[in-house]
Amino acid sequence: MKVILRENIDTLGQIGDIVKVAPGYARNYLLPKGFAIEATTKNAKALDHAKRHLEFKKNKSKELAVQLASKLEGLTLTFAHQAGEEGKLFGSVTNMELAEQLKAQGFEIDRKKVVLEPIKQIGEFTATVKLHPEVNATLKVTVTKAA
Repeated sequence: MKVILRENIDTLGQIGDIVKVAPGYARNYLLPKGFAIEATTKNAKALDHAKRHLEFKKNKSKELAVQLASKLEGLTLTFAHQAGEEGKLFGSVTNMELAEQLKAQGFEIDRKKVVLEPIKQIGEFTATVKLHPEVNATLKVTVTKAA
C-alpha cells in the first residue's frame, strides 16, 4: 500500500515522501495516528499543492531541532551510582535515566531518541540525542561513585 508521509519517520522517510508499506502497518498505525495519508490520485494532487506547506513545516522542525541542539551541547549530566572497588557499577546508566534527568532540567526528549550503550563503569562518557534526521546533539555524561 502506498502512503504519503505527513511526519518524519526514521525508518520510512521524510515529510511528503510517497512510500510503500504493508497494508496492516498503514491501516493500524500510520493512518490512525495521522502520520500518513493514503496515496490516491486526489491526495497526490493535494500533495503537490501542499508541498510548500510541508517544506515550511520541515524547515521549521529542523530549525527548532538546531536551537534545541545548541542548548543541549553544553550540558553535562552527572549520575551518582553505587559501584564496586574497581569502578564497576552495580547496574548501569541507561537512556531512560538520561531522559528523566533531561526532563527534570526542562527538556522534553523521548528516551528512544537518546542513543547510548548502557554505561557500566565510573567515568566520563558521551551520549547522542537524535533531534531530527539531520540534527544530532552530543551530551556529556559523568558517572561518579555514590557515597
